[in-house]
Amino acid sequence: MTTRYGDQSAQLKDVRRADPDGQGQWSFCSQQATLRRLDKAFQAFFRRMKAKQAPGYPRFKGAGWFDTVQWPKDRDGCRWNSTPSSQTRVYLQGVGHIRVHAHRKVDGKVKTISVKREGRRWFLILSCDEVPAEPLPDTGNAVGIDMGVAAFLTTSDEVQVANPRHLAASADRLADAQRALARCKSGSMRRRKARARVAGLHATVRRQRLDHVHKTARWLIHHYDVIAHEDLRITNMTRSAAGTLDAPGANVAVKSGLNRSILDAGWGIFLSILAAKAESAGRTIIAVDPRNTSRTCPACGHCAKENRVSQSHFVCVTCGYTAHADVVGAINVLRAGLARQTADAA
Repeated sequence: MTTRYGDQSAQLKDVRRADPDGQGQWSFCSQQATLRRLDKAFQAFFRRMKAKQAPGYPRFKGAGWFDTVQWPKDRDGCRWNSTPSSQTRVYLQGVGHIRVHAHRKVDGKVKTISVKREGRRWFLILSCDEVPAEPLPDTGNAVGIDMGVAAFLTTSDEVQVANPRHLAASADRLADAQRALARCKSGSMRRRKARARVAGLHATVRRQRLDHVHKTARWLIHHYDVIAHEDLRITNMTRSAAGTLDAPGANVAVKSGLNRSILDAGWGIFLSILAAKAESAGRTIIAVDPRNTSRTCPACGHCAKENRVSQSHFVCVTCGYTAHADVVGAINVLRAGLARQTADAA
């Protein structure tokens, strides 16, 4: 017998009725959000089982692991900007009115409110509807971008954005903090402080990465009307190497390092932020098939793996065209994107 979200949500009403001073005093929609999260975890577990992947059975998360609480509806157990004063505050049921340091004006209608803990810091996350668009003036420019590890991205205009490698820069400090954590006794105050230090270092890397991708996406949005990029399957690209039947586990260490570099670059979050900024600014984002974009000659159209002499050099074996391999990939991405845009318009 399978227990689904609907069954648990119906049982929740009985639980709240039987325990009015306990479960009954909290927001019903917040408790439903927790049940939805549980249902989502088990759906993913069964999906992985069906696909014959590592299943990863959902595990119980105690108070120390549960870092986010969500209220799916404003004014149901929570209220944004709850006091008519000069200080922005949020009301949370069972906690009271809390002052919020808002980093920018909140536009639109607040729909959901989430409270997230990152180490010793607390963040309020608002999801809004009816947010007014802020279209930018047209530039008349279009660009293709090629994502990479040596350089974060390369444009068809031959502009390269460096890869800051934030995780690699903090690797030594993280290693020291994790070794100190491993030496601490479980449940001790010293271990709690060491764990907070590790979490703080990871949070710093995450914020650095977000800052970099926001600035890069904003630069692209302000300079180009049409932006074409590769439709990357990052989950597949960062899958662990299994080797071959003759050499099981071959090149696993090399692939592990490549996976770490790809995830450190933050391609996925960059493309998500780029799409969100483009929608608000009235720009066009086009995702194209990445196959052979760095092997096809932009001059004669000849496609061969021999054209890619090295990681950075491209020399066409047919016509002799020479360029940086990432620039060639970006040019081909732009051409494919413009062709797709023309076909969609027709």
